[in-house]
Amino acid sequence: MFALPDSWVWDFWTADDGERYHLFFLFASRALHDPDARHFRAGIGHAVSTDLTTWTRVEDALVHGEAGTFDDVATWTGSVIRHPDGTWYLFYTGTSFAASGSNMQRVGLATSPDLFTWTRQGMVAEADPRWYEELDGGWNDWAFRDPWVFADPGGDGWHLLVTARGSTGPIDDRGVAGHCWSPDLRTWEVRPPASEVGQGFGQLEVMHTVEVDGQWFLLFSCLGKDVSDARKGTTPGGSWAARADGPLGPFDLAGAEVISPPGLYVGRLVQLRDTGEWRFLAFVDQEPDGSFGGRIIDPLPVRVEDGRLVVG
Repeated sequence: MFALPDSWVWDFWTADDGERYHLFFLFASRALHDPDARHFRAGIGHAVSTDLTTWTRVEDALVHGEAGTFDDVATWTGSVIRHPDGTWYLFYTGTSFAASGSNMQRVGLATSPDLFTWTRQGMVAEADPRWYEELDGGWNDWAFRDPWVFADPGGDGWHLLVTARGSTGPIDDRGVAGHCWSPDLRTWEVRPPASEVGQGFGQLEVMHTVEVDGQWFLLFSCLGKDVSDARKGTTPGGSWAARADGPLGPFDLAGAEVISPPGLYVGRLVQLRDTGEWRFLAFVDQEPDGSFGGRIIDPLPVRVEDGRLVVG
């Protein structure tokens, strides 16, 4: 388990340098008292482990930027990938407030030679109104966050999937997998979504694609309050898995199922370096008494049964 005595911990992502697993996580001080206030005080922390269970905290990766920058309120969820030249690239969410007070989310980049010392490179992508909901479009924020970056399977550059909302359809049912493409990991072209609106979700948080036992899945998170009206009351929400034809889809979002045990959120799959087996990590969103958990669980086993992803 990973927990901090003085801070809440929630969304996270990992990287593997060949010797250690690196955990990057959002954290905010418990001195806020109200866990709902943590989002706009979030920084990106860093810990390392050899077994995904015992973690040692090291120097934090990033905190919010200077006034007037795209990330001057907080730094949120992202992903880490290694460039062929050996440089590590951290794509993350930067938040700021528009003149209207709306929460604006855009994708930023920081780089590192060693996963420990990070240098900001600035904003690299934001929602394009040709395909994505504009600021103050009816939702509670301007969603363009949680970037997941991976190499094109055919060698054609790099892809980025991002939590976004389409520009059409019912307000409660616009959640899509936003999509960007890059030839070099630095210059990004915003493209149409990799999924369609109307699949039953207001938002698809913290997405990542993974192939387990020959079957591709898109994992994402959505709470029960953020599914479409048609789904409300049928699920408490959590971490979901949708079958996919490949890392870019098509994704069977309408057929997605919750795979996380109760009370957990932002589930991620991590592959063990030595055995190739997969493990499930998540943070405790809700304790049995209903309070916010703010800690990351020990890894759980994962398997595929009849084409379905099963945790535990």
